[in-house]
Amino acid sequence: MKFVHWLVLGCVVALPLSASAQWQWIDKNGKKVYSDRAPPPDVPEKNILRRVGPPPAARSTANPNVDAPPAAEGTADAPAAAPKAAAAPKPTGVDKELEEKTKKAEAEQKAKQAEEQAKVAKAKADNCALARQSKATVDSGIRLARVNAKGEREIMDDAARAAEQKRIQDVISSDCK
Repeated sequence: MKFVHWLVLGCVVALPLSASAQWQWIDKNGKKVYSDRAPPPDVPEKNILRRVGPPPAARSTANPNVDAPPAAEGTADAPAAAPKAAAAPKPTGVDKELEEKTKKAEAEQKAKQAEEQAKVAKAKADNCALARQSKATVDSGIRLARVNAKGEREIMDDAARAAEQKRIQDVISSDCK
């Protein structure tokens, strides 16, 4: 049981270390930005409040191959800069994981769109069936009653029947394609 306590203690002690690898700078709008990546090159050095490693002056003296500014042409450091450029990792172009994620997201989006289209098509089919049934009822000539705004039943006269036939025909023409 003591091993578990030491393991938990180790995790708790190591937790702040992940937060210490954060950059903090003030952007061009004057807002503080926190990130795990370095600020863009257009951010001046005076606006960088906290960095992951030592300041650039200390880095260039400690190891000249790490983030050293490129040497001017015709100097003695030019041959040393060439191996550094050759040793730099070349970008592969497309990240396979990113490509898989985008394909998966596109597939999910297409599935959602297909599902929504199926729902709309089913609703239109149901509306079409109800409209055709209502048209058959209105065209049959039997006396029809409707409930008005007061909750009272009123018998449809010829003008109301014609208006209802027109409304039903509009629904049929829009939903029954």
